[in-house]
Amino acid sequence: MLNYILIAHLLGATIWTGGHLILSLAILPKVLANRDLAMLLQFEQQFEKVGLPALVVQIVTGLWMAHQIMPTFSAWFTLDNDLSILISLKLSLLLATILVALHARFWVIPTLSTNTLRAFSVNIILITLLSVSLLIVGSLFRTGLS
Repeated sequence: MLNYILIAHLLGATIWTGGHLILSLAILPKVLANRDLAMLLQFEQQFEKVGLPALVVQIVTGLWMAHQIMPTFSAWFTLDNDLSILISLKLSLLLATILVALHARFWVIPTLSTNTLRAFSVNIILITLLSVSLLIVGSLFRTGLS
């Protein structure tokens, strides 16, 4: 069962991280060069349909796997072994991701214009860096911290 959960988690990570890398490295430079909000909004609307469910899959499967590895919730935050450090780090990165996403959704996107495009690009880059960081930390569950 754990293997199937891990596969779902990795597929979610592939969609979430890959989509944000495409957005940051391929779409965003064109949007900034042409100040083309329509291109950005079109990508966002299409990606949101698969990206948000992928993120939800990652959250559910990640919590499930953390519970399988360390059944006691309080042990996730003891920071006295590699697993608790990694789980805490993943949860911290997830919290940062949620905060940046909420900031974008409720403060940046409602006022999005060509004048605020740079502020939104900072959010995009932050989410991308956080998603890559989550991916890297996730790989450490297999390879270890040292």
